[in-house]
Amino acid sequence: MTAPVTLPRLSWGGPSAPLRALLVHGLGSTGALMWRYGVALSEAGWRADAVDLRGHGTAPRTLDYSVHAYAADLSATTPEHGGPWDLVIGHSLGGTTTTLAASADPQWTRRLLLIDPGIQLADSDREIVRSSQEQSFEDPSIAAVRAEHPHWHETDIELKALATQQASRWAVDQTSAQNDPWDIRDAASRLRVPTHIIGSDPLVHSIFTGALAEEVLRNPVVSMSVIQDAGHSPHRDKPEETIAEVLRVLSA
Repeated sequence: MTAPVTLPRLSWGGPSAPLRALLVHGLGSTGALMWRYGVALSEAGWRADAVDLRGHGTAPRTLDYSVHAYAADLSATTPEHGGPWDLVIGHSLGGTTTTLAASADPQWTRRLLLIDPGIQLADSDREIVRSSQEQSFEDPSIAAVRAEHPHWHETDIELKALATQQASRWAVDQTSAQNDPWDIRDAASRLRVPTHIIGSDPLVHSIFTGALAEEVLRNPVVSMSVIQDAGHSPHRDKPEETIAEVLRVLSA
C-alpha cells in the first residue's frame, strides 16, 4: 500500500474554536473551492480545514491514485490538537474517500456529510466525468468556466479555473483509470457514524440517485435530502439552499 502524503490545508475560523470540520473536494478541484462550507461553518463557531487531495492544487504528486490511496491520506489527516473530527464534509470524489476513511476507522470523525458522493459510478457516469474533465483541461480559463457556468459566484468561477490549472491532468486521468470498477458500496454499508447525504437533483445531474441511493440508505445511520434544481455541485449551483440544508442537518 502506498504511504500517505501530507495534504496542504486552508482554514476558516479561529484556532480556539471548539468544533473542528474537515472539508474534502471533488475530482479536479481544490480545497479552496469548498469555501462556502468554510465560511458558513466559521460563522457558526467552527474551525474548518479544507485540504487539497493528492495530485490536486499544491498537494504532492504520486503514482497511486486509487481511491484507497486518497483515503489513506485523509485517515492520516487529523485536527491540529488530535482527536477525531467533529464533522467531515466530502463532495463527489471527496465523498468517496471520506466514506472509505470513516468506514475503516469509526473514531476518525464523529459525523459525516456527503455531497452527491461517488459511491458507485456506472459507465455512463464515468463518461460524463471524463468528458467534463477533458473539456476543463482543454480551456482552463476564467472565461471558459464563466461561459459554462454563468450563474456561479465569481469566486467559484475564478477558483475553478485556477484548480484546473493547478491539477495534474495525469493524476485526474489516472483517478479514473486506476478505479475501474468504481464501487465502494461495501464501505458505505459499514459506516457506523451518523451520515447525511445531500444529493443533487437527478433532473439536472446527480451521481447518487435511484437504486444506488436506496441501497445505501438501508444502512440505518445514513439519511438523505436533495437540493432541487442543483447539479452535481450544489454548493456552486444553489449555494444558499445548500448551506441552509447543511446548517439544518447539523442542528437536528
